[in-house]
Amino acid sequence: MLETTASEAQGERRFGWVNWLGLYTLAAREIMRFAAVWTQTLLAPLVTAALFLMIFNLAIGPRRGDVMGVPFLTFIAPGILMMTVIQNAFANCSSSIVISKVQGNIVDTLMPPLSGAELVLGYLAGGIARGVMVALAIGLGLSLALGILPQHPLVALVFVLLGAALLGALGIVAGIYADKFDQMAAITNFVVTPLAFLSGTFYSVEALPPLLSRITHLNPFFYLIDGVRFGMIGVSDSSPLLGAAVCGVTTLGVSLIAWRMLTSGYRLKP
Repeated sequence: MLETTASEAQGERRFGWVNWLGLYTLAAREIMRFAAVWTQTLLAPLVTAALFLMIFNLAIGPRRGDVMGVPFLTFIAPGILMMTVIQNAFANCSSSIVISKVQGNIVDTLMPPLSGAELVLGYLAGGIARGVMVALAIGLGLSLALGILPQHPLVALVFVLLGAALLGALGIVAGIYADKFDQMAAITNFVVTPLAFLSGTFYSVEALPPLLSRITHLNPFFYLIDGVRFGMIGVSDSSPLLGAAVCGVTTLGVSLIAWRMLTSGYRLKP
């Protein structure tokens, strides 16, 4: 009788096997965590993106000519937007977990009755929210400074969401794996940043030798940047449908790895 009552209470509290209150609380915590320091998490990426555009305009500018039929600055602007989004989504999820591990309060997240999937979704909510806010801020800046308005806004939004989700999931995996800040910095500097820079952000893959072009097409970051470029200015190096499929499958795969690490307690439990 007691077991039946406890089971019924558990089912009622979790509203159909999902702890909505716990999931909402974790997501709200992750969002408020970066919103509280918005000058670092939202304003700073906007300034960095503006500096990238200003430097490339001064160093290369009109001398570079058109790329795929559009001015060089217009061509690289969507890539800078997406590069900033994925860097911030990754940083949001990874830093949250690493800070909790270093401070020793990761147990406060693991002890509540949250499943591995709910933990993944809660952390991803913060990374996606930060990525979308950064994208909106940079997109507004691009429309005011360069007159760039999204030609396919829904496509651009889909790839921004996919990019934030993919890098958020990768940030969860990296945060669980890293035990110290220098390990986290190594992952950022030697994995995330090179993949972001070598993915067609500042150039078209049509200009690459055949071997490098094939290697670039194996990089999921390339499809994220290419998809946002199509959504923003209507040109791309590959099919947006192919890019969405590759990014969707990759996001699901990385999310499953994050789920498995959280459910097993890998590098989280003593």
